[in-house]
Formats: sequence, structure tokens, C-alpha cells
Amino acid sequence: MQRILLVEDDHSISEMVDHYLTKEGFEMVHAFDGEEGIRLFKQDSYDLILLDIMLPKLNGMDFLKIIREKSNIPVLMISAKDGDVDKALGLGFGADDYIAKPFSMIELTARVKAAIRRATQYSAEEPAENKVIRIHQLAIDIDNVSVLKNGEPLQLTSTEWQLLCLFAANPKKVFTKEQIYRSVWNEEYFGDQNIINVHMRRLREKIEDDPSSPQYIKTLWGIGYKLGEF
Repeated sequence: MQRILLVEDDHSISEMVDHYLTKEGFEMVHAFDGEEGIRLFKQDSYDLILLDIMLPKLNGMDFLKIIREKSNIPVLMISAKDGDVDKALGLGFGADDYIAKPFSMIELTARVKAAIRRATQYSAEEPAENKVIRIHQLAIDIDNVSVLKNGEPLQLTSTEWQLLCLFAANPKKVFTKEQIYRSVWNEEYFGDQNIINVHMRRLREKIEDDPSSPQYIKTLWGIGYKLGEF
């Protein structure tokens, strides 16, 4: 059974989410402040964290920074704020997805399942013979789900890993944002470019020598993205 750590200080929301996701087959563990959430996270293993931004004792952003120092577990952030700045900030700290209050339980469940699926299943096509894809200074090890740059390991989230694998496995293909979203998120694309932009920026910050002038993943303005040629 997949386990979810829910870090939410609003008891009514926590109970509602617990009731619905338990019926969907998940095992739920609760924390009502950031410090309790960190303690529970260190004590056990989970498949996903549902994390509110506004928390007592330790807010969601600080919680996320601590988690990302040690783990790439999928994190779905919850917030009462729905502005693009808040989304970019939340995703920029390492969240995998974002949902704004009030939300429907159907949408939340779909996002939870999609985040866990992305973390456990990699949709990029694997090469038939060589399971290590080498691109300039990068060595992408498909079997071990790891990336080295100049021999040094890079810490990618599951979404960043899938984005990189998508381009690495299709070196000559140009991907529109709609195609990227369908391939990586396995959902219909409704024009939310912000999520793709933030994840792409974060991936470039990790793999590029100069993220402001990317060489590994090129932008084709008005079209999409493609793998760079070396």
C-alpha cells in the first residue's frame, strides 16, 4: 500500500483528504505542523508528501528545503494562494506539483496518482542496447536512474529525470509544451505553461554550465524544446 505524509494544519481539510485518499487505497499519516512533519518523515518511508505552504513552527518552504537536502520524494504543495509567483516559488524550491485551495478531491487524487506514477515509472523510451546515454559531459544511466556530469552525480527530482530522459531518448525530436506535458505528466495539457517552465529552468540549473545560455536543452521560440547538438 502506498503511503502519503499529509502535512496540513487545518484539521477539517486534513480529515477530508484523509477520508477520500484512504478510500482510494492510500495509507495516510498526518502531521499538523512543519516540525512534526520533519520528525515523521525521518522516522519512516513514504511515497509522496502532501505539503501545505502556511504551517506553524516550520513553514512549507523551509520544510521543503530540508527534505530536498536528503530526498527526491514527490512533493505536492497545497496553498490558499493561486498566483503565478506562488507557483513559481513553490516549484522552484523543489516541489513536483502544486494545487490551490479550494480544490476538488477528484483533481487532488489525480495529481497524487500522477506524481507517484512519475516517480516510479519512466516513460522515456530506453535504448535497446546501451542503457547509459552519453551527451557531451553528461552520462545518463537508465538502469540506475542516475546522472553524472563530468563524473559528479547530479541530484534530480523524478520530474527532472523524466524530462531529461525524454530529450535524451529522442535526440532529434522537437517537443511542444503540450507533448512534454502529455509524455511526462501523462495528463491532458490545459495550457499551464508555468509548471513546465519552472521544471525546465530547474533542470537547466543543474545540467547546464550557463543556464542563461543552455546547450543541452535548446528553446525553439514559439515551438518548444529540443536536445542540443554537440
